[in-house]
Amino acid sequence: MEGVPETSSPVSDYTSEIIVARGDEAELRRVAVDLAETAAAHVRARRPEVFGQAGPAEGAVQAKGHPTDPVTIVDTETEELIRGLLAEQRPGDPILGEEGGGSLADSAADLVHWVVDPIDGTVNFLYGIPGYAVSVAAMRGGRPVAGAVVDVARRATYSAGLGLGAIRVDAEGAVEHLRCTPVETVSMSLVATGFAYGKHRRARQAQLIAEILPQVRDIRRFGAAALDLCHVAAGRVDAYFEHGLNAWDWGAGALIAAEAGAQLTLPPATAPGEAGDLVVAAAPGIADELAALLERVGATEPLPDR
Repeated sequence: MEGVPETSSPVSDYTSEIIVARGDEAELRRVAVDLAETAAAHVRARRPEVFGQAGPAEGAVQAKGHPTDPVTIVDTETEELIRGLLAEQRPGDPILGEEGGGSLADSAADLVHWVVDPIDGTVNFLYGIPGYAVSVAAMRGGRPVAGAVVDVARRATYSAGLGLGAIRVDAEGAVEHLRCTPVETVSMSLVATGFAYGKHRRARQAQLIAEILPQVRDIRRFGAAALDLCHVAAGRVDAYFEHGLNAWDWGAGALIAAEAGAQLTLPPATAPGEAGDLVVAAAPGIADELAALLERVGATEPLPDR
């Protein structure tokens, strides 16, 4: 995409040489799906136990970097579950998780890192809004090569392997091969986005939306970045952009979108969300036009969290 910052690393630039050299993407995809679906079942079972009619259990919810940014006991439980399963299935593989930390600093080309978001869309989960997911990605050299995102409430699994395409499997087992929409003009595009918890970044995001909204069909805000990226892949929206994501937010979803034909702008996997870099996924027919619009309104500039 034009207007991509020099630090960006588009998923769509991955080479066939990597695919030929590795050849284990199908197995990594299988592991990602198994982990994400097992974790999603745990999240689904625990929500009514922790958030019953009497309200959240004592100590079940805490704040993170901002008072409005919650983490629940189910988030931490679920990440611990995934880490335990990985220790059994892939002993020795490093893990980066939203709650338990980790690092992608060792980006050796032959080393698989697992990047985990135990509940993406925790506010939705907290309120019982059906828009939260478990995201698991296998990364090599700082780029996702396999991943799975499970829409917990809808029991739908999105997955992809590098060079293997992207699919959605619903609760009944029906398989949908994912492709972006054929939209060709930004004025007819449905665009998803998200907002930060920090007041400064949120205020600037509101200004950007005010400039972008008149130029598109409409805007949607679902509240879970991993699902937003999957929605681009499935053609349920035409594009998605957001500032300030971490690798666990976009790791699996970006690959799923790319394998469905989307064009992407991504920061380095090691870039912290606090830096406020832009993530974009767009159907190919509008990618260049959307990039130009985002640059024109100033959306390609980072929005640091302060």
